[in-house]
This record gives sequence, C-alpha cells and structure tokens, in this order.
Amino acid sequence: MSEKHHPSYGKIWWWLLILTIAEVLAAIYVADPLAKGILLVGMALSKAILVALYFMHLRFETTTLLVIAFTPMIICAFLVFMLLPDLGAVVHSSELPKLEAPSGHH
Repeated sequence: MSEKHHPSYGKIWWWLLILTIAEVLAAIYVADPLAKGILLVGMALSKAILVALYFMHLRFETTTLLVIAFTPMIICAFLVFMLLPDLGAVVHSSELPKLEAPSGHH
C-alpha cells in the first residue's frame, strides 16, 4: 500500500509519543480532578484507537470486525459514566461516627 492511503508506522509512533507526553503533562498540571480524568481518558482512548487501527491493521478490515472491536470499548465507557454517580454515595471510614466501647456495667 502506498503512503497516500495510510500513514507510516513512524508517523503513528510520533502521534503516540506526543499523546503520552500530553498525558504526563495533564497528570502533573491539571488541578481539577474531573477535567484531569476526562483529558486522560480521552487521550488514552485516542492512543488505543491509533494502535488498534494501524498496528493491529483494523483500519483495513471489514466493517463487521471494526464493530466487534469497538463495541466493548463503547460498553465500557457507558458503564463507567453510568456508574460514576455511585462513587459519591460511598461512606468513607473517616466519616463514620465514633462508637464508644461498652462499659462493664448493665
């Protein structure tokens, strides 16, 4: 296949390197946890898609194989975002009331 139809592995490698550096910088410099999470998940998904499309050659496969490959990723993202509100309902041990030890008297 010619260079016109798909980028070379070197170009994809550079994109992966740039995204990895951006992930490290976002992890260090983004203070808001929600924004940091969204950025890191977005960049990780971008890298996973690049690897799947070019290094696993899914870009050149049939549509059925692409649907089979990306359906679990869509389901996983859906489950993460649907279950995210439940994380706020967890009572942490530091928030539990302090119980006194029972005395020896009845």
